[in-house]
Amino acid sequence: MIPKIALTIAGSDPGGGAGLQVDLKIFAALGVYGYSAVTAITAQNSTRIDRIDLVAPAMVAAQIAAVAAERKPDAIKTGALINAAIVEAVADTIEQLNLPAPVVDPVLIASSGVRLLDDAGELALRSRLIPIAIVVTPNIPEAEALSGITIRDADGMREAALAIHRIGARAVVIKGGHPFSGSSAFPATADDLFYDGKRFIVLEGKRIAEASIHGSGCIFSAAIAAHLARGDELELAIRAAKSVIESAIRNRVRLGHGRDVLGSI
Repeated sequence: MIPKIALTIAGSDPGGGAGLQVDLKIFAALGVYGYSAVTAITAQNSTRIDRIDLVAPAMVAAQIAAVAAERKPDAIKTGALINAAIVEAVADTIEQLNLPAPVVDPVLIASSGVRLLDDAGELALRSRLIPIAIVVTPNIPEAEALSGITIRDADGMREAALAIHRIGARAVVIKGGHPFSGSSAFPATADDLFYDGKRFIVLEGKRIAEASIHGSGCIFSAAIAAHLARGDELELAIRAAKSVIESAIRNRVRLGHGRDVLGSI
């Protein structure tokens, strides 16, 4: 049987909790063969990033081209892209090779506070990658940065989703796991907002008390890509991915003194 293939274009996390390592774990768990193109090599664990060494943009493009020459992936997701040159190289290669529209996880700042996409890279993300995305999956701080809208409530999520959709993405999912702007309190539920240009759909989710998992955004976007590779329609892929992240949080493990990481799904 010929497997379905998903490609992750992301940074490396030696701890395996985030980045392309956890993407590949999710692909495998969902029965999809995983390709990967490395954008950066990091020295990090579940609590901090000590060092980031960039991969040359031409090398990022060459990795994508090499695996696509073997067989084109059925779905793509992007994670940490670090700077404008890498964003441009990724967008150029996807367009030139006529690859599937990517799931774009707009990784701007790590949970540890380290910037993972510089200002010029953020502009390139808006001008080059988001317009070719099948879906963009920001959390609330990322949605605020991309839209320029302060999100204080559910209405703010809708305004931000509209603004990001206008950039060109076919659809937007704003994840509801973070507190609203100006508040330190987490919402009682973890509801995401899906907008496809026609409908707003609230994807209700349970909040698991005192749960925080390293790489949750990577897991969610990788699961969407895996389900798209399997042939699911976008809304079904997103709903399935939400179940995956909820399962990952329930089954989280702690390896040391840092944050929890993916155990199983």
